Amino acid sequence: MKNKSATVWSTRFKNSTLKTLEQVGASIDVDKRLFNEDIAGSIVHTQMLVKQKIINKKRGKKIIGGLKKIRIEIKKGKFFFNKKYEDIHLNIEKRLFSIIGKDAGYLHIARSRNDQVITDFKMWLKKSSLNIIENLNVLIKIFLAKSEKNIQTIMPGFTHLKNAQPISFAHYLLAYVEIFKRDKKRFTNNIENLEECPLGVAALAGTSYNIDRNFTSKKLGFKKPTSNSIDTVSDRDFVLDFLSSTAICSMHISRLAEDLIIWNSDIFNLIKFNDRILTGSSIMPQKKNPDPAELIRGKAGKNFGNLQAMFTTMKGLPLSYYKDMQEDKNLVFESCDILMDSILITKELVKNLQPNKKRMLLLATTGYTTATDFADYLVQKKNLSFREAYKISGKLVNYAEKTKKKLDELNLNEIKKVNNDLNKDVLKVFSAKNAVNSKSSYGGTSIKNIKKMISKLKREFK
Repeated sequence: MKNKSATVWSTRFKNSTLKTLEQVGASIDVDKRLFNEDIAGSIVHTQMLVKQKIINKKRGKKIIGGLKKIRIEIKKGKFFFNKKYEDIHLNIEKRLFSIIGKDAGYLHIARSRNDQVITDFKMWLKKSSLNIIENLNVLIKIFLAKSEKNIQTIMPGFTHLKNAQPISFAHYLLAYVEIFKRDKKRFTNNIENLEECPLGVAALAGTSYNIDRNFTSKKLGFKKPTSNSIDTVSDRDFVLDFLSSTAICSMHISRLAEDLIIWNSDIFNLIKFNDRILTGSSIMPQKKNPDPAELIRGKAGKNFGNLQAMFTTMKGLPLSYYKDMQEDKNLVFESCDILMDSILITKELVKNLQPNKKRMLLLATTGYTTATDFADYLVQKKNLSFREAYKISGKLVNYAEKTKKKLDELNLNEIKKVNNDLNKDVLKVFSAKNAVNSKSSYGGTSIKNIKKMISKLKREFK
């Protein structure tokens, strides 16, 4: 009598599988996350088999009833996942046999684990991408709310981490709105590439059964079935798309974290965080550390590594299915979890930060940040070329540096030393607020621009 606990493919094998191989080859600890999708796919597949009269209604009803019972067991934590049965598909199938008997054997007609797992995975990725998009929408709204409160907050804009030109803090925050909008678009585009249903291509060649792939595609929420059976089981582009999107979004969050860590330092002192998102030191009683920002900066590296790992796995594979591809789910699940955690932490970081407005304004006027504004003034008012105006402005900076004054501390007589054809109207050029408001070109940091952009974005993300 055949061993009931044997694997479904054991018929051709004379010896049992090595325990070591069983441990290494099993993916159940990872792909059990696909149970909902796997059961949903199996139910629809059964409905299609009944519709096409490949199996009878009674048998189909029995299979579907057993699958629904298994779903309840898993959700209640009463299901035992066994590594001997390798993956989520065979674990569910084995349990189905124990519930309904030999009729469970009809479920796998006209499909393979090859098309089954890709179907499950695409469904999971679509759901997860939508979840990420939803959370990015929330994050964007938090940035908008913080921006609206800081339209008039003037800070230094940096290039090379040197004070460059005065900007509105709101303008900086809105930069990340644009960044996360692009991230959203990537995930949205990825969903479009998940709209073809793999179910029914079987192992690699299709099937001789009179199946209806349009029926299963529609029922499972896909737009249409895939067109080539070999490509279907070979394809992991949709995995690379997702991993690329998570890596890029993680990189963006890491860059934000880097800014916030630097700005929160005692040297910069541009922002402060609420204690609820800080941690302390085991030895230094005075410390309040921005550990959440450091953690999301650090975890981004894992998502870069997961993308590279998937590229490396796929680069040497001939067409069709190979066991190497099993690695994709662990990489995707980890990257998705890291990104979701990072988004959630970023929400809290932004909500719980407060700008040090006095310090921001002080640094906005430190480092001769309005020198470009003076050059622009000379071009616009005195009809000079920009290069000529640049040289004159540079001379004024040299004078201010020598006299240990900021540009806005110079009097008219001092300014006229570099160009005698000036009047007191030039003095307003050195105001940080004037510098901000003068940048009125579309996309610039002027208060008027920012207000318009916030209004536009609030309508977009209401």
